[in-house]
Amino acid sequence: MGRPTIADIARRAGVSKGAVSFALNGRPGVSEATRARILRVADEMNWRPHSAARALGGARADAVGLVIARPARTIGVEPFFGQLLSGLQAVLSAHSVALHLMVVEDTAAEIEVYRNWASEHRVDGFIVVDLQVRDPRLEVLEELALPAVVLGGPGRGAGGPLRIWADDREAMLSIVDYLAAIGHRRIAHLAGLPHFQHTQRRIRALRDASRRLGLEEAVSVPTDFSDAEGAAATRTLLSRPCRPTAIVYDSDVMAVAGLGVAGEMGVAVPGELSIVSFDDSVLARIVHPPLTALSRDTFALGEQVARSLLAVVDETGRGRDLQMPTPRLTVRESTSPPAVGSPVRAGVTRTIDSRSEPV
Repeated sequence: MGRPTIADIARRAGVSKGAVSFALNGRPGVSEATRARILRVADEMNWRPHSAARALGGARADAVGLVIARPARTIGVEPFFGQLLSGLQAVLSAHSVALHLMVVEDTAAEIEVYRNWASEHRVDGFIVVDLQVRDPRLEVLEELALPAVVLGGPGRGAGGPLRIWADDREAMLSIVDYLAAIGHRRIAHLAGLPHFQHTQRRIRALRDASRRLGLEEAVSVPTDFSDAEGAAATRTLLSRPCRPTAIVYDSDVMAVAGLGVAGEMGVAVPGELSIVSFDDSVLARIVHPPLTALSRDTFALGEQVARSLLAVVDETGRGRDLQMPTPRLTVRESTSPPAVGSPVRAGVTRTIDSRSEPV
């Protein structure tokens, strides 16, 4: 038997479909005895209200949406998203709210999903990740008038969806200050996708720190966060006549890939190359040597995003932006002072390689 309908319940209970509708929706028009019989039959048939029909009738969908515009192959191995989703689900499940997740190839496809889900009343609100430079999604969300929480910021001025964010600039500065303090003068940064705001903030932070600290070189190389691009960019950097003495990776997947390339090329870590990851997961802790990394509770971040969205949905208000604690630098065995006698480049250069405008 397929999904039971109101007509099925009416036949088994020996009443009209109208009586079943009255009983299931708690409306007057049937006796209490008849209502009890109908509800008992509905329970026996394991009947549940159709979510789309409930939504079209003005009821809550009891679901929120998360659409991620990244290559699916990178999402599947990214510990950050695994922890984030776990935190989201912990709170949403406790409130019997479903999470509709879709991975798409680009922003245009993401916006199309927003429009479709909103028109079909499939979700009560959206979680938005990977805030972009001049992000076109924010205007669409405002047009759709559905609650949303953006993971990223800070915002500029009033209005728009609620934002939850951590200070990527301050986090990057803590890495560069530490590396400079132990003697590194040539630092490379394997960044993420260049149109992401957090990528641009990290690139600018490295550039500004390079000027302040008088580094010989500070270069940022955008990637797609994948282990393949992380490995390829590391191989290129370590093949240079005057290679960096430290590399900062925007994800631990890339950092572990870079560690593997260093071993392949006979570059000792940390003796000849220090490695720092911008994310800290079990992956960063179980490799050898364990990676120095920026640590934060991503599970708790997911919980906070879910709580904030549920509050916005319940109160139908924007709420207040929330700044989360800045990730803290956890020093492990993948960093040390640079080897004495490493090649020095004549003069001082400060290079930032970015394929997008700064924010």
